[in-house]
Amino acid sequence: MSSTNDVPRKVPPFNPLDKRNLGKSVAAALIKQAVSVLPPKPFVGAGIYAIYYVGPHPFYTKIAQANRGDKFALPIYVGKAVPPGARKGGFGLGEDPGQALYKRLDEHAKSLQLANDLSIDDFWCRYLVVDDIWIPLGESLLIEMYAPLWNRVVDGFGNHDPGSGRYNQRRSAWDSLHRGRLWAERLPASSVSKERIMKRIDDHLKGDDG
Repeated sequence: MSSTNDVPRKVPPFNPLDKRNLGKSVAAALIKQAVSVLPPKPFVGAGIYAIYYVGPHPFYTKIAQANRGDKFALPIYVGKAVPPGARKGGFGLGEDPGQALYKRLDEHAKSLQLANDLSIDDFWCRYLVVDDIWIPLGESLLIEMYAPLWNRVVDGFGNHDPGSGRYNQRRSAWDSLHRGRLWAERLPASSVSKERIMKRIDDHLKGDDG
């Protein structure tokens, strides 16, 4: 029997238009997409994507095991490709996206092909063409849901050539582990040792990175 002092608990109502629920719906739509080779065939649109690894690299055994056998349960990296207007500081609303998403996936494929210890044949992807305004929200929720290793720990996979006169920034963790991108070889060595990066990978995959 309830005490007269009991205070009824408050149950927050479900709001389908809450930004978190909207983000979840976008992320869920991506996960329902068929898995594709990387890069996929050219297509038009902007949106979000997830990249999966299934290969034998010893750093990524746990990730590969989660993805083999057509499971594709744990992306190693997620990202977005926005219309040109969004990159200039606007929302990109109404902008012609062109092949923004395909081009981003193709850039990633070329980076993987240049890496001296990775094979493009071991990578797969999912992608989803999304209306402009939902792209950043969908990407943020995917990162929160999966904590992809190359987003959270091994930074730099999505970096571009900084260009002439800008080679004073240090080499990223990704380029320190996976040598091969010519522009990255021009950068000063990372201040973090390869051993330290490997320790961070191990901690992350064990769930010990906080």
